[in-house]
Amino acid sequence: MTQSTWFKPMRRASLVLPAAALLACLAAVVTGSAVPGWTATARPVAADGSARAGAPLAGRIKPKVTYRGLATFYAAGKGDGSCMFGPARNMMVAAMNTTDFENAKACGAFIRVTSGGRSITVKVTNSCPTCQARQLDLSAQAFAKLAAPVKGRIAIKWRLLSPKTSLKVSVRYKSGSSRYWCGIQVLDHRNPIAALHVRTSKGWRKLTRTAYNYFLSPKGAGCGKAISATDIYGQKLTFTGVKLRPNVIQRTRFQFSRH
Repeated sequence: MTQSTWFKPMRRASLVLPAAALLACLAAVVTGSAVPGWTATARPVAADGSARAGAPLAGRIKPKVTYRGLATFYAAGKGDGSCMFGPARNMMVAAMNTTDFENAKACGAFIRVTSGGRSITVKVTNSCPTCQARQLDLSAQAFAKLAAPVKGRIAIKWRLLSPKTSLKVSVRYKSGSSRYWCGIQVLDHRNPIAALHVRTSKGWRKLTRTAYNYFLSPKGAGCGKAISATDIYGQKLTFTGVKLRPNVIQRTRFQFSRH
């Protein structure tokens, strides 16, 4: 909303915030705390107050590094796989070799793949146990944009992207989740997810990630409470108001910053 629009008199209705609510909102902006239903975003800051460069929480796949490897292809069906995102919006997807898949840390990563002067962008939705390190198993549709399928395998260069996107981050509780046990998944994130915490009566608790891309709370701690997702750059998005509704995608209004 522009400044001119904000101060333009409204003919039909006006929104007046109670003083307490207004003060709470202003305090949240100053302190970085979360107002119920909102999200506070924190960018890593160095000791001198400047933004921290790099991706301190990245694993084997690091930004601004070009890797050399092989690309093969497979029948990817609807684009789902080990990451358990569900059917893909498009078939520009890939399975990452198990080594670089890194126990699902690569799930949701956007990869720029180049071969023979052609380039494509794919999203990691699956793992490839038979692939060697640095190898990508592309969907047949993605491979065909780089080379004729008859080639079978091709040499490639690839690197991690932090792409433009109009999508916002979503959260989903796994089927069977309850206040006694739950699995939590983050979807539609711009950057790879490095960690997930839930708020408990004793503070924030880090959950363990599974190879099928859910973070588990085996005894129910924090299930149905506030959720904090951290990307590989150290940015945090804290979600309040997420309901404990198994297998329901709950969309937020927020997204990680581009790098």
